[in-house]
Amino acid sequence: MFIADGDKVTVGTPTVEGAKVIATSQGEGKGKKIIVFKYKPKVRYRRKTGHRQFHTKLVIDKIVGPGTVQAEPPKKVRRRKKEVITDGA
Repeated sequence: MFIADGDKVTVGTPTVEGAKVIATSQGEGKGKKIIVFKYKPKVRYRRKTGHRQFHTKLVIDKIVGPGTVQAEPPKKVRRRKKEVITDGA
């Protein structure tokens, strides 16, 4: 929408074409629990369930404007899969 770098200002309508946001994931988590309660009078109908929404925490590293030279993005860290050994017993 808007990028300012010193005296250089770029305003988008509604967004700046070619601009990029570089972010790093800090992990995943769950939000607060929301209680969902359904109730119908006179028929003994009650249902109580809960819900926790997943979310990802991000840290904004850099906002790159259009036409600027961008450094290499950080490489992804690959995790090794754990080997499961069964003895067949």
